[in-house]
Amino acid sequence: MPDPTAQTSALLLLPPPPSSSFPLFKDAYEPILSAVYSRLAQSLDGLNQSAILDIALSLPGLLSPGHQPRARMYGSLRRFLANIYRLIGIVSVERNIELGGPGGIDARVIFLDFDTVTNPTRETVPVAQTGPILDLETLARSARLWDAVYHPDNAVGQTLATAFSSIYAQAKDPNAGAVEAISGVPNWTLSESLIVAEDVAKSTAPHYSVAVGGTFDHFHIGHKQLLTATALALDPIQSTTSGRGGLLTIGVTGDELLVKKKYAEFLESWEERCASPASFLMAIMDFCPPANSAPRIERVSQPGPNGKYTLMEVRPWLTLKLVQISDPFGPTITDESISALVVSQETSSGGAAVNEERAKRGWKGLEVFEVDILHSGEVPSDDVEGFASKISSTELRRRRMELARG
Repeated sequence: MPDPTAQTSALLLLPPPPSSSFPLFKDAYEPILSAVYSRLAQSLDGLNQSAILDIALSLPGLLSPGHQPRARMYGSLRRFLANIYRLIGIVSVERNIELGGPGGIDARVIFLDFDTVTNPTRETVPVAQTGPILDLETLARSARLWDAVYHPDNAVGQTLATAFSSIYAQAKDPNAGAVEAISGVPNWTLSESLIVAEDVAKSTAPHYSVAVGGTFDHFHIGHKQLLTATALALDPIQSTTSGRGGLLTIGVTGDELLVKKKYAEFLESWEERCASPASFLMAIMDFCPPANSAPRIERVSQPGPNGKYTLMEVRPWLTLKLVQISDPFGPTITDESISALVVSQETSSGGAAVNEERAKRGWKGLEVFEVDILHSGEVPSDDVEGFASKISSTELRRRRMELARG
């Protein structure tokens, strides 16, 4: 008899799409995603928990030297990331499925360099395998015990599944789920120009210290998109024995700055708003076999700006720093080593303001990466409100207020 307290989890292998154009992307992937969401929702019937869905979106050449540093392909990845999270929102609204709450599906997107299998002679960069960009072998040999691994039952999907299964079958735990095909999906041909590398002259040196800021209240898919984009801007360490590690700094707004927020009494605490980003980033970045010990965690509370923070050493080559921020700049003007900042299109002006402050200190400016805003395009007009409620912390707090008032 299955354990009713065990959380359902699945992996969806998506072959490269026909195009980065959202209409073509949607035509290819929506039937697949809808079928997987329906299966997972049925498995949760009557259970007061969510199902985890890791979505591995394959794109060729992600680990090739010509696409390094990651800043060179960030523009392309940003579009694909927005496309898939937008489609997740659309499917969840159409099928009335919660995103992560009880009875819902907690989806996480990673990228897969499938070209390392289809073009085995191609040169790749020897790096510590840290998500959200992985090669197929690292994903297949990871210690995650998915209850099922899904793929589309078409030519491109079968090619990907066959390559994955050849490794997964050898490496998987006997308790891991089988690889299953999703039938009734469209066929498409692969494009050779999905990733467009930016001009070398416009690219900077690799970024090993990247920052992002936000409130992160009632964690939702907009936060997932922002944090995944932040992880994509962080270049992987060239060797696990190099003695240096990558650092992601997540500025989390302090409680005192949020008292005027709408439905402020239903805001999560600073500690709760740190826990969700940390858990999510570990889920999309750490695919190595289990470590001998849990991540080393150090909690610091000192006087002065950005003095309260939690340091999490996930692996020797990856550290997360969650900092309580009390002004618009956060650690970007107290930590000179940060070299890149990720912002949403809504807050893009903040990047220029940060660099003005750094210039006053004689520091090098940050490279600023933008993230697309999730919007309700392609959602039926009568479902727009439902889409917005899934990507708005304010709306989630309002719903909690209504529940509290009964």
